[in-house]
Amino acid sequence: MGDSDREFFRKNLEGKKILVTGGAGFIGSHLVENLLSLGCFVTVLDNFSTGKRENLAPFAGNRCFRLLEGDIRNMEDCRKALEGATLVLHEAALGSVPRSIKDPVTSTHVNILGFVNMLFACVEAGIGRMVYAASSSAYGDSKELPKVEEKIGKPLSPYAITKVVNELYAANFHDLYGIDTVGLRYFNVFGPRQDPDSAYAAVIPKFAKAFLAHESPLIHGDGSHSRDFTFVDNVVQANLLALVCGKKEALNTVYNVACGKRTALDELFSILRASLARFDASVGKIQPVYGPERKGDVPHSLASIRKAEELLGYAPLVSPEEGLKITGEWFAEKQGLSAR
Repeated sequence: MGDSDREFFRKNLEGKKILVTGGAGFIGSHLVENLLSLGCFVTVLDNFSTGKRENLAPFAGNRCFRLLEGDIRNMEDCRKALEGATLVLHEAALGSVPRSIKDPVTSTHVNILGFVNMLFACVEAGIGRMVYAASSSAYGDSKELPKVEEKIGKPLSPYAITKVVNELYAANFHDLYGIDTVGLRYFNVFGPRQDPDSAYAAVIPKFAKAFLAHESPLIHGDGSHSRDFTFVDNVVQANLLALVCGKKEALNTVYNVACGKRTALDELFSILRASLARFDASVGKIQPVYGPERKGDVPHSLASIRKAEELLGYAPLVSPEEGLKITGEWFAEKQGLSAR
């Protein structure tokens, strides 16, 4: 984020009291870090089912930071977390298509019941705006590229269904109770702090872990499948813009948060391998292993970001290539490696 952008956000957010649900997670902790740097008072609500305490450790001594260990499925925890807050960034959810296929019940409880709890607790507390993490999985079996917000398909997994239902509840709560919401459909977010050890880890941290262990990453499919990979700094920018946006027509809708560019898995493999080979030359010799496609996956994903550009002023800060370089460096340095 440039100095002019940071000054703009500081001017509009300094001193604000903001709740970040799921703030111990990968994306949530980046949001917390940036909000604190802008002079905000930040409360995090997290049950640490997927979030990590180490992600919040740097903020422990900050007088503007408060941690509440609790669960969005518990209404009293939601109410307690909202005490004093005026804005909410709702990141708490159980991600992963495979996890939702294996255990649809828990994904439904967290992603739908927890979402409604937080929405209604916001209504009770008089919160002015809730920005929430939506998902590109909402596009389901739609083959249209690029993906445009107003045209979605049939959801292909329980996880996708939960995220579509979130959007329906957000729109309904605005109509019934007047709360303003903004949904951000994330497209394959990646970056530092993303967990490579989860059974449901995303592709980039899984690749990085395999490379650094001198193992061949597994690519599901033939390597031609592509995604609109989005560096986490771009997601932070979109959330901040959604918090401060003053245009009435920009609220109570959903936006794609992406780069508007496709990267094939084979291309991703090559870029990340080159980034890590700077730290360990033997990584450059590793070749991929190809396996069967995963249930619930779509072959290609590409976002139109025009709506976010026009109504929110969104413009990706970091390209996928630059983001992969930064991410590779982070994983290598975490392993104690130095660039050659």
